[in-house]
Amino acid sequence: MKKLHLALGVANLEATVADYSQRFGQPPTLVIPATYALWRTETLNISVRQVAAPQGGPLRHLGWEDDQATEFSQDTDCNGIVWEQFTAAQQAAEIAALWPMGKDSP
Repeated sequence: MKKLHLALGVANLEATVADYSQRFGQPPTLVIPATYALWRTETLNISVRQVAAPQGGPLRHLGWEDDQATEFSQDTDCNGIVWEQFTAAQQAAEIAALWPMGKDSP
């Protein structure tokens, strides 16, 4: 099984470690103070590096497809990144509502 890997540039590593440790339900497996943190979970490998400004293209959002989600939800973390949580059916309903013509596309 492959894990999803995300690499993010963040403005405040300490705040990110606290925030993401709560989101992932575990502390990072590695922290290099004021520089870098790495989490490894059963389904995710995510690294964060403190940078003066995010490098690369803009990130729209991150999130979880979760069969146990009772409703579509989103919140924003300490870095201004939007996180969503939804089931596959909730995501399909959102797509259909935003782009109704898409249901007839090949």
